[in-house]
Amino acid sequence: MNLQESILQNKKPFLIAGPCSVENPDQIMDVVRTFGESKRIQMIRGGIWKPRTRPDSFEGVGKIGLPWLVEAGKQAKLPVCTEVANKNHVESALNAGVDVLWIGARTTVNPFAVQEIADVLKGTSVPVMIKNPINPDLELWIGAFERLDKAGISDLTAIHRGFSVYNHPKYRNVPNWEIPIAFRERLSNIPMICDPSHISGRRDLLLEVAQKGLDLNFDGLMIETHPNPDAAWSDAAQQVTPKDLYSILDKLVQRSPSPGKDAAKHLDEIRQRIADLDDRVFDLLSSRMKMSEKAGELKREHNITIFQQEHWAKMKNKRLNLSEGYDLSTFFIQQMMDAIHQESIRHQTKVMNPKIDNSSDE
Repeated sequence: MNLQESILQNKKPFLIAGPCSVENPDQIMDVVRTFGESKRIQMIRGGIWKPRTRPDSFEGVGKIGLPWLVEAGKQAKLPVCTEVANKNHVESALNAGVDVLWIGARTTVNPFAVQEIADVLKGTSVPVMIKNPINPDLELWIGAFERLDKAGISDLTAIHRGFSVYNHPKYRNVPNWEIPIAFRERLSNIPMICDPSHISGRRDLLLEVAQKGLDLNFDGLMIETHPNPDAAWSDAAQQVTPKDLYSILDKLVQRSPSPGKDAAKHLDEIRQRIADLDDRVFDLLSSRMKMSEKAGELKREHNITIFQQEHWAKMKNKRLNLSEGYDLSTFFIQQMMDAIHQESIRHQTKVMNPKIDNSSDE
């Protein structure tokens, strides 16, 4: 199969579903029993090898489960995919008849492992999906695609599954949506699948994350599905039953990426007003940095340090306390104030230390 064509030609979203881990023949058959009949699922996923954080965790049934997964696909008349982390996994999966492989986040982070997989795939035409690395590193993610492409694997798809962070109050893996957006700016020909299961880590957030993915024009979704999620051998909290999966799909709102003629006209008018406001914002920022340079000249004259911690904390806290009045999130204000401050420091450094090149800080 050509996965890219299947995804791009499919009426969005392209749906991949199945258990986190294939546990036994009955379990995988139970979960996919309605997939083929529903006509809503395009591919079955199932973990055979599971790279786990702790050594005593369930790490998958191993290659004994490959025939179970392949047979389930045949019964549902759907292609199947599984995760591979080394050349032995690749060889076993291909020999068993797995249709599509995916490289997981813990493997994408390791260029040596990705290269090993790329080398063993040379000469094949198997489609490969690549999850983002566990850390928010766009170049590392793109580098994995480049390694597969150099090996002659052109049928590639990206999976956004979020990024590891310590003890986040909401997500298992924070989505950092700006990273997959930046990925699509760089590699616009690569389809993008959203993995709400690993981003949320909990089934009650699946709908919210899936809808956000569709609103950002992702091409598809990968959602972990299990006949009895609470009894799942891995990642129980983020899996749903097939019935609950269909309920989520029913609630998703599919929006068009292209506006109609009337909407396009009004949208153009609004965008022009936004562009005018952006022009004013950048003009004000430019003026603000000129004032920062004047502050730098005064500090140089009186031998004062650039960073004045008490003053900066006062300025930032004032804006944060006004976030509700601005109707802006505290996160956005924090990020914007930090960016403005760093640029202000750069301008003051240019004035106070003209012989020092601080361009590397940009």
